Amino acid sequence: MTSTITAGTLKVTIRESITLKKKDQGATTELSIADINEVSSRIATVPTSEATVISFGSAIAAGTYVEGDVRYIRLTNLDDTNFITLNIEGDSSTDFSVRLDPGASHLLISSSTTGVVDYADISGATLEDLTGIKATADTAACDLELFIASA
Repeated sequence: MTSTITAGTLKVTIRESITLKKKDQGATTELSIADINEVSSRIATVPTSEATVISFGSAIAAGTYVEGDVRYIRLTNLDDTNFITLNIEGDSSTDFSVRLDPGASHLLISSSTTGVVDYADISGATLEDLTGIKATADTAACDLELFIASA
């Protein structure tokens, strides 16, 4: 079967807008990531116990993204009150966690051809493959928006 999908370019724009002392102090940053041919978008309800929201592997499977193909991940807490803890895991159990406040987003971007292979390490300078992302809501269940783009 020949695919009818032509890869596109994902354009990401981050804009800060603030005026201090009557002067615009904002900024805009744009990034283009070429050769995207897969996107996944979903909203998941995160419980107050840890739940896997994304898995990475060498082959596609249910809920698993090919680690070498992932180029962009955006995780947004849609709750207006409670935070979510994101646990980003590496293949040698050297994971790191970040707090995702209400309305906040966390981005993981790999515009190179390696995806999330050799991507992060909390304990030193030896980068490891990401294996998954887990999420835990703080006080009550929270909706988490996930957007993932792959080559």
